[in-house]
Amino acid sequence: MGEAVEVFVANGFSKLYEKTDHKTLINDNHHHHKDSCWYEEVIDEDLKWSFALNSVLHKGTSEYQDIALLDTKRFGKVLVIDGKMQSAEIDEFIYHECLIHPALLCHPNPKTMFIMGGGEGSSAREALKHKSMEKVVMCDIDQEVVDFCRTHLTVNHEAFCHKKLNLVINDAKAELESSSEKFDVIVGDLADPVEGGPCYQLYTKSFYERILKPKLNSNGIFVTQAGPAGIFTHKEVFTSIYNTIKQVFKYVVAYTAHIPSFADTWGWVMVCLGPAFLCQCRGNGQEDQGKDRRELLYLTGALFISSATLNKTVAFSLLNETHIYTEEDARFIHGHGLANRH
Repeated sequence: MGEAVEVFVANGFSKLYEKTDHKTLINDNHHHHKDSCWYEEVIDEDLKWSFALNSVLHKGTSEYQDIALLDTKRFGKVLVIDGKMQSAEIDEFIYHECLIHPALLCHPNPKTMFIMGGGEGSSAREALKHKSMEKVVMCDIDQEVVDFCRTHLTVNHEAFCHKKLNLVINDAKAELESSSEKFDVIVGDLADPVEGGPCYQLYTKSFYERILKPKLNSNGIFVTQAGPAGIFTHKEVFTSIYNTIKQVFKYVVAYTAHIPSFADTWGWVMVCLGPAFLCQCRGNGQEDQGKDRRELLYLTGALFISSATLNKTVAFSLLNETHIYTEEDARFIHGHGLANRH
């Protein structure tokens, strides 16, 4: 018998693997970790992404989704929802800077923001760096996610306690639909669309058209995370989300960045109700009086402009995508949400 290696797999349970000399097993001869606990995320049917763990900080199932907070050796604390990594402590700043700051720098005077999802608090943290912001509403459906992120993700403690943050526990669709308020910026910091997950309806044409667009002020900006955008993965959901948004908004830009802990390039889609908003982006080499740009670790104005220049394959796919997200015809990345868990 070989040494038993614990692997924390994506469905929230552990399995035991026997350590042998075969390099294809989870602990091959190139790994020399005293701790034998690993997390394994299934990227596709024939591809997995594994991380050595220091510990499992939280593992459970809320009313809406499977949740795990892991302390990994390489990427620090990692938040996993429905078997998909949402962010990692060591490089989450890439994702959140790309999600939040382009919209706030392109808007002439952003004062109010509504964040759909964002329960870990990182999007609110980035938004509150802008002195012009007067109100940030963070609406997450899952109280348990918010509670343990508030407890364990110490980097966001200040954001959770900020007087300008209004934390709402509700379905973002229902909250927007019932609200009479309009916002300068609306952000989709949502989990990836997985079958049976709680978020895929917030990527549909009807949601963008009937609920979200009317809640933007006249010069408002909407931005959403849009899933994997790599050379081999961009057709999973990225091109479809982009094409769906183009059916509702006239001025649309897609941009990407590589995120090491995701082992892929990631995509975002941003829209504006007014024209030529990219050309108006503050921070394209000039000082932004509302925020100290030295606080950012990744993004600059010039980098944002270049991030919207996509490689030929991805650009061609965006141009030729025909699928439109509807509740009856949605695309999903690999995996299943709680409603489809057997």
